[in-house]
Amino acid sequence: GIGEIILPATQPGSSIMPGKVNPVMSEMLIQVCIYTIGFSQIVVMCGRDGHFELNVTIPLIAHALHRSIEALSNGVRVFAQQCVAGIQVNEERCKELVDRSLMLVTALNPYIGYDKAAYVAKKAYAENKTLRQVVLEEGLLDEETLNKVLDPKTMI
Repeated sequence: GIGEIILPATQPGSSIMPGKVNPVMSEMLIQVCIYTIGFSQIVVMCGRDGHFELNVTIPLIAHALHRSIEALSNGVRVFAQQCVAGIQVNEERCKELVDRSLMLVTALNPYIGYDKAAYVAKKAYAENKTLRQVVLEEGLLDEETLNKVLDPKTMI
């Protein structure tokens, strides 16, 4: 990921990267889905090979459906308990990602115009700066106005 969330550690860690938390609960749920897709294929093949109104593969269809429901139910329950319930937001990293995002440039249009906003975005990208830094350096808006304009909470 990009560090915006912190997954709960459910096992000791990575064998090659000390301190890394492996996303084992997510990996488990992916495997459950693959397992279920396999059973889905069984149901498809059994349905395809059924003849007329008599399908001798109904017991296998029932078995595959039961196993799929059981696996998905257990997998989702464990995932919710062991992963989702313990996810934490890395607010500092989220703020950093938003501040460094060029998508906020559209909020500048009504205040400095399209051409200047495009210039700000290009300069910020080229010089690895934030939009805020470029706008302030160029003197296009005062800091108080800029804080209001670039506040993501006002964009919802």
